[in-house]
Amino acid sequence: MSQEPRLTLTENRLNVTGDISPANVVAVRNEGERLIAGQMQDLVIDLSGLGAAHSVVLSLLLCWLRLAGLRSQSLYLEGMGERLRSLAALSGLEEYLPEQSRS
Repeated sequence: MSQEPRLTLTENRLNVTGDISPANVVAVRNEGERLIAGQMQDLVIDLSGLGAAHSVVLSLLLCWLRLAGLRSQSLYLEGMGERLRSLAALSGLEEYLPEQSRS
């Protein structure tokens, strides 16, 4: 059973939880863009609560990164699972997805 996606913003962290699918990615993108645009600081996108990783998540992240870049804002990814990391590598996108160091 899938869990509805949810975005929560706490200070400089945007937490993404639940399952993002082709059916709900546009709504998630719009909500994320609204939250990102409301911030002046750089943000960490925490993906550790993300459910199943689909290629639409990569598209979503690239859209958010483009918006942040237009605003001279930086986004850093944290908690990116192995499946999503593998999808990014297979797509040749890993260099465009700035992960926070895993120290």
